[in-house]
Amino acid sequence: MSFLEFASYYRQHLRDFEIHARSLFTISDQQSVFEMTQESIQAYDKIKYALTNAPFLLIPYWNLSFKLYIYACGEGLGAALHQVQIVNDKPYEGPVFFISRQIKPTEARYRGS
Repeated sequence: MSFLEFASYYRQHLRDFEIHARSLFTISDQQSVFEMTQESIQAYDKIKYALTNAPFLLIPYWNLSFKLYIYACGEGLGAALHQVQIVNDKPYEGPVFFISRQIKPTEARYRGS
């Protein structure tokens, strides 16, 4: 199992995973020549750091409200689902779920509306 496959298994625990992993997906493609660039090394380091320092995910309580944070950039789209729960007798807003994906080349040409 490759590092990228391992990290992909935990993608819902890692914010902006697809954006950070973009250069690693590119070099792992069968069609491309394997070349570890500075960008790829930085992406590897960011994912490695995120895996070892990821926030704990809360178990969703369906009777409480949720907050949805969405974000977009030129390389990807993402969202974080949060919920305020009582942790150690104090209100704590924490993540329940993360999701992200890379922007496809055709989508990169779309204009904002």
